[in-house]
Amino acid sequence: MKIVAPHRVRRTYRQHIVAPPEKVFPLLCPVRESEWVQDWDPVLVVSTSGVAEPDCVFVTSDRGREAIWIVTRLDEASWTIELMKVTPGVTVGHITVRLAAEPGGTAADVTYQHTALSDAGRNFVDRFTEEFYEAFMKEWEASMNHFLTTGELRRVEE
Repeated sequence: MKIVAPHRVRRTYRQHIVAPPEKVFPLLCPVRESEWVQDWDPVLVVSTSGVAEPDCVFVTSDRGREAIWIVTRLDEASWTIELMKVTPGVTVGHITVRLAAEPGGTAADVTYQHTALSDAGRNFVDRFTEEFYEAFMKEWEASMNHFLTTGELRRVEE
């Protein structure tokens, strides 16, 4: 058995969403995200209800790597969703989104934690800087707000 200290990064960002939590929370779903996230297209979604639920499993492909996601907590009463994301041989991610009502909409605290499983994972963790994460979260926030305001997917040229 080999035991090593974790090579890990944890980042949190508060988004401000222009709709109440009860309208935002259902959009935090592997199926519904395709309505507001450009190029979001899970390869497989394993769900009894067809949307996010406890123990829902979905698979995505990113830059040729497959990632397995599991919804580990879905609490509509507290507007909290937690997921684990495993990119085999690279990283294990723990994602938490907590919503709270605020004047004019919703405060969304989004936390990503990544733990490296290999040299490729350590490289990923090292590149997951505060600046990278803030840009990622601002893009997510802008996309959701655009969808909630217009009902349309926000298209961004790459």
